[in-house]
Amino acid sequence: MTVTDFLSNDDVAHWSWQVLPKFLGAIVILLCTNWVGNFSVSVSKRLLKRIEPTLQRFLLQVLKIVIWVVGIIAALNTIGIETTTLVAIVGAAGLAVGLALQNSLSHLAAGILLISFRHFEVGDTIEGGGVSGTVDSIGLFSTTIITGDNVRITIPNSQLFSGTLKNQTVLGIRRVDIRIHIGDRALQPTFQDLLAIAERHPKVLTHPKAVGQVVSIGAHSTVLSLKPWCQSSDYDQVRSEILYNVKAYLDQSTQPD
Repeated sequence: MTVTDFLSNDDVAHWSWQVLPKFLGAIVILLCTNWVGNFSVSVSKRLLKRIEPTLQRFLLQVLKIVIWVVGIIAALNTIGIETTTLVAIVGAAGLAVGLALQNSLSHLAAGILLISFRHFEVGDTIEGGGVSGTVDSIGLFSTTIITGDNVRITIPNSQLFSGTLKNQTVLGIRRVDIRIHIGDRALQPTFQDLLAIAERHPKVLTHPKAVGQVVSIGAHSTVLSLKPWCQSSDYDQVRSEILYNVKAYLDQSTQPD
């Protein structure tokens, strides 16, 4: 049988008239799916411009995948392929993958919540998951922190989200609490001198004002507390230098015999 004879066959012609429109319809559906996907992503990107970039990219990717899945199923239906079984298989496969990756999915969910609630941002100094340091990057599955001794640590987001999280810089300023044992030295002059040491530090804020308190009075020593305020970024330096100056003062002052 020649090609001409094959094409002139009534059954083939009938089949062609039935199938070709379906294939053309499927192609049109896929083209429309591509257009709808790109248009939806473009519009959503403008609507989500205030959302953290990492979460924004994730949501846009999910949106595009969902649109393409719907489009492909519609195209297969148009051709005449039964998609009920296919959907069931995909659902079962998705469930199996979800169970296998449940830890990763918990990290993903925690990452989305952390980014949405803005518990911290890149550049903040935080303490959580058993470590402390400056946030270097926030991903959907994990967060990277640079410690004070310049070590890069990656922490699963679920570990940060489920535990206690301290953000040491988000409020801008911090109070430096220092407890000092002054022995049997005279209370009033020692109290005033130590408070003056804290207030004179160039990075201690004038508002809120530094305060001093008597914490306790014992048989052999009185305990004082200094509470100056500083910028969060200056906390370690201010604390260290005030402690140094306080120790120098106590070494120079005398206690009664």
